Amino acid sequence: MLTIALSKGRIYKETLPLLAQAGIVPAEDPDKSRKLILPTNRDDVQLLVIRATDVPVFVEYGAADLGVAGKDVLVEHGGEGLYEPLDLRISRCRLMTAGPVDYQPSKRRLRIATKYVKAAQRYFSERGQQVEMIKLYGSMELAPLVGLADCIVDLVDTGNTLRANKLEPWELVMEVSSRLVVNKASMKMKHKLVSQLIHDLSEAVDRQAGENG
Repeated sequence: MLTIALSKGRIYKETLPLLAQAGIVPAEDPDKSRKLILPTNRDDVQLLVIRATDVPVFVEYGAADLGVAGKDVLVEHGGEGLYEPLDLRISRCRLMTAGPVDYQPSKRRLRIATKYVKAAQRYFSERGQQVEMIKLYGSMELAPLVGLADCIVDLVDTGNTLRANKLEPWELVMEVSSRLVVNKASMKMKHKLVSQLIHDLSEAVDRQAGENG
């Protein structure tokens, strides 16, 4: 049995066509079912529907053999105990610094609000810039508006939320897309099944990229 961990929302919806091309179709709709373990059309494959931030945890500890998670989540998790064999090229966005349109730099150390602490620390460290990190779990855009932070590091897709709060994107921290991750023990113990799925998904990704030009 192969267990694949997915998160509800954009990643789930964009992974489904790739899984379908690999011959895997969920037997139930997670939006209509209360089940957290979903059967598929294949007796040897099931899906776990969990929080996005929990996907690498379930895969690392073997509760799932494989999973799909954004690169932002994987960087924060650390990636130990995981293989990352495939960029699925879905759920793309950018992790960026952003701040007030009329920001005036001060002499004190820059204060950053973010839930992506590891990615932000790595980014500013590579630039040789010492900053103060404030970890938040939501409403990131509020931080500069109320003086909690000078700027934020957050995911940016359309930028509409930033503009609505009189903020603007500053600099790119990293490009983000969803990746297939694999438990290291599963890669050894279920090598044939896992390898075949990686191969099928890789072909599906290439096919989708060709169709999109």
